[in-house]
Amino acid sequence: MSDPTQQQTGQQQPDPIQNAQTLLKAKDDTSRFVGLALLKSVLDNSEELRNNKEAVRGLWKSVPSKFLDRLIKTGSSRQQQPEGVIQNNDKNKNARDMLDLAVAIIHTFAALVPEENKRDSRFTERIPNLVACLLNCSPETTKLVLETLSSLVTTPDGARAFISLEDASTLIEIAPSHPLVLDIFFYAWLNVMTSTQEKNLLRTKIDTTITALVSSFKGTDAVTLLDFLANLLSRLEPQVLPQNPQWLPTLNAFIRNLVSSRPTPAGRAAYTNLSAALLEVYPTIAPQLLFTDTPLDPSGKGKGKDDRGDNRDKKPFSYLFISILLIDIRSTSPTLLSQLNNPSYPQSARRLSSAFNIISHYLGFLLRSLDSDDDDDETGTSVIDPEFSAKLRTSLSETFSLTLEFLRDRFDASVAGAMGLDPSARSAAAHDSRSGASHLTLSWESMRDGGVERDPLILAAIRALAIWLREDDNEQLRKEASGLGDLFVELYHRSCQANLNPSTPNPSSNERNEKLDFRRPILMAFEGLIEERKGVDSFLTNGGWQALSQDLITILQNSSTTVADEAEASRGTEIVRVLLQVAEQERPGPKEEWLDLVTQVAAWPVPDERDDEEEDEEMQDAGRKEAKLVVYEFQVAALQLVTALLAGSHQGVQRRYVHSTSAVLGIARVLMGRVKRVGDGELVEALEDVEGTLGGLR
Repeated sequence: MSDPTQQQTGQQQPDPIQNAQTLLKAKDDTSRFVGLALLKSVLDNSEELRNNKEAVRGLWKSVPSKFLDRLIKTGSSRQQQPEGVIQNNDKNKNARDMLDLAVAIIHTFAALVPEENKRDSRFTERIPNLVACLLNCSPETTKLVLETLSSLVTTPDGARAFISLEDASTLIEIAPSHPLVLDIFFYAWLNVMTSTQEKNLLRTKIDTTITALVSSFKGTDAVTLLDFLANLLSRLEPQVLPQNPQWLPTLNAFIRNLVSSRPTPAGRAAYTNLSAALLEVYPTIAPQLLFTDTPLDPSGKGKGKDDRGDNRDKKPFSYLFISILLIDIRSTSPTLLSQLNNPSYPQSARRLSSAFNIISHYLGFLLRSLDSDDDDDETGTSVIDPEFSAKLRTSLSETFSLTLEFLRDRFDASVAGAMGLDPSARSAAAHDSRSGASHLTLSWESMRDGGVERDPLILAAIRALAIWLREDDNEQLRKEASGLGDLFVELYHRSCQANLNPSTPNPSSNERNEKLDFRRPILMAFEGLIEERKGVDSFLTNGGWQALSQDLITILQNSSTTVADEAEASRGTEIVRVLLQVAEQERPGPKEEWLDLVTQVAAWPVPDERDDEEEDEEMQDAGRKEAKLVVYEFQVAALQLVTALLAGSHQGVQRRYVHSTSAVLGIARVLMGRVKRVGDGELVEALEDVEGTLGGLR
C-alpha cells in the first residue's frame, strides 16, 4: 500500500506543475504569461517543492528566458509614456503586472536553485534588463530586483556580467534610498578583482562609479555611502585602487558635515571607519584633507591658503575631529570589556580601532609638520595653534591613561580568565542578597575569541599609545605604562611564534590573516618606557631582553641570505636601539648573561667573499641598493651593540670573551669592505669606531 503522503503529493502537485509547463511551451504570449503566474503560485505554496533542488532546477530550465526579457522590456517601456500623452490606466496596470511577474519569477528561482546554478547564463544574461527596469518598478518590485542582483553578483560569472554593464545609472540614482545597491557594487567589484586580468579597466570602472555615487548622495548625510567605502577601500588591491581620485574632497566634506553635526551611532561609526581607511590607502593626500583647514586642488595638492581667514577663534576641524574621537574612546572603553563575548563587540572594537588608527596618523602628521623647516612651501601644512595643541595634549594623556587600564583588563581576561565558564556568567552582574546592590564582574574571554593577538583593537591601541609614549615627555604616563611590561613581552613572543618570521617556510595565508604582528609597535613603546628607570626594570623583569635578543639573532642570521628582508632588517635596527639604551643605563655595567648575545653574534656566518661580485651587480639598481643599505645598517648596528656590551663589562669578563671579540672584529672588517663599496660614509665611520674599540679590548 502506498504512503498517504506520497499519494496526496501525487494528487496535488503534478497537475499544476504539468499545466504550467504546458502553458510555458505554448506559442502565444498570453498562455505563457498564465503559465508563469501558475508556476509562481505553485512555488509559493509548496514548501516540499521549494526544497527539492533537482525539481527547481528542472522547472527553471522550462522557463523561456527570452520571454522573461520581453516581459521586462515591455513592462518598462509601456510605463514610460512621452510627456503630454494621456495615460491609459488599464495598459499601465498590465505593463506593471508583466514587469512584476517576470521579476518575481527570476527572484524566486535565484533564491531556490543550488548555488552553482546561479552562474548559469540563464541568470547572468538577465542582469542588464533587471538593471534597466529599476526606474519603472514599484517599491516592492525594486526590492526584489535588488535582492536578485545581490544574489547573482556573489558568483564570479554574475559579477563579470554586472561589471560589463555600460550603464548602471539606474542603480546609482536610487542608491541613496536603497542601501542594497551599494552591497551589489561591493560584492561585484571584490569578486571580479580576484579573477580579472584587466586591473586598469576595473580601476577605471570603480573610479567612475564612485564619482557618480558621490554626486548622487549630495544633499544627504551619506552615512550609507561612507560605510560602504570604509568597507570597500581597505579591501581593494593596490592595482585596482583609484589613484588621486577627484571624489576625495567631496568625501571629506561629507565627513566634516557629520563630525560637526550630532550624528547617529551609525553615522559616527561610518565617518570614523572611512577616515581610518582613507588614511591607510591614501597616506599622502588624506592627512592634508582631514587634519588641516587648507583646501586641496583637484590634483590633491594644498593651495597654500588657510580657509579659516581671520576667524582665528574658531576651533580648527582637526581639533574638533580628534577631540570627538578621544571622547568616544574614553566613554566606550570602560564598558567594552563587558561586551567581550557579545555580538556587539566586533562593531564597537572596529570603531575604536579606527579611532586609534586615526590618532596614530594624526600624531605622525604633527611630527612631520614640526620637523618640516620649509615654512614657505605652498603645499606646506598648517600646524594646530598652540592653545588647541595644549588642550589636545591633556586630552590625549587622559585617554591613554584609560587605554592602559583597558589593555590591562583585556589582557588579564585573555590569559587569566576562566575559559570554561559560560559566557553569560562571565559578564553578568553579581548581586548581594543582603544589601540588594549589584556590580559587574570581570569579563573573561572565551576560547572562540582567538585571543588578544587576533584583536585589531589591541594592535591599534598599542600603536597609538607607543607613539605617544615615545614622543611625549610624560613621566607619569610612562610609569603607568611600565605596568604593562608583561603584556608587551608576551605579545612580542606570540608575534615571533606566529609564523610571521621569514625564517619559517611558507606560513599559511590563514595564519597571516588571523594573527597580527605587534612587534614594531611594542618596540616603539619600549623606546618610551625605558626613558624611566621603572620602565627599564619592568622590561628586564618580564624577560624583555631575552625576547628581543632572540629576535635580533634570528633577523641577523636571515640577513645573510640573498633574499634578506628590508622590513625585518629595519625592525632589527629598532631592536638594537632599545637594547643599546637599556645596556647604557645599567650600572655598574651590562649583566653577564647579556653577553650571550656577543657569542651568538660572533658565530654569525658572514656571507662568502665570492658573493661580492653579485652584490656589485645588485648595487646598479637604485631600489636594491637602498634595500641593501638598510640590511647593512642593521648588521652594523648589531656590531655596535655587541661592542657596547663588551666595552661596558669588567676587564675580567672582557678577557673571557677575547675569542668572541676577535670573531666580531673579523666580521666588522668584512662588512667594512662591503660598506665602502656602497659608499655610505656614516656606516664606514660607525665600523671604524667598532674596530677601534674592539681592537683596544684584545
